[in-house]
Amino acid sequence: MNDMNDAHDGGQDDLFGEAPFVDEELDHDRLEEELREAGAILDPVPAELRRIAIEAYALHDLDATIAELTFDSLVDAIPVRGAVDVPRMLTFHSGGLTVDVEVTGDGLLGQVLPPQSAAIEVLHGPRATAVLCADDMGRFSCTAPPTGPFALRLRTGGEVVVTEWLRA
Repeated sequence: MNDMNDAHDGGQDDLFGEAPFVDEELDHDRLEEELREAGAILDPVPAELRRIAIEAYALHDLDATIAELTFDSLVDAIPVRGAVDVPRMLTFHSGGLTVDVEVTGDGLLGQVLPPQSAAIEVLHGPRATAVLCADDMGRFSCTAPPTGPFALRLRTGGEVVVTEWLRA
């Protein structure tokens, strides 16, 4: 009986031969980094899901109104024989606001109707690649042509309007 009490007095450490777990020895930041690396290798995020997430984040303005594409010259225009390097014409509508955009190899040219000043961002994923200003006549331009999917975010007064996403 005395032998049994002696073994019990030593605690669980003597029974299992392990030291007690001490939380201070654990480096939480390093553990988190190792888990992230393992996740990236063993279960990477699919490229299509990452693209969708980036595009969805670009619309993080919950109060933003979506401007619907109502005209796209690639789809709606009648082709002209012999025309080469024709600009792409786009028209977006949102309530009483219309945005006309011409996309060329030299950049964007557009107008907000009814004419008004506006801050316009050209979006390529979560960040704006260009920040433009529409003048009092609603005209704006950008010298960098969009590549890949893009959208426009307009801030007119207290209203935020985001166009549908398109491929350049």
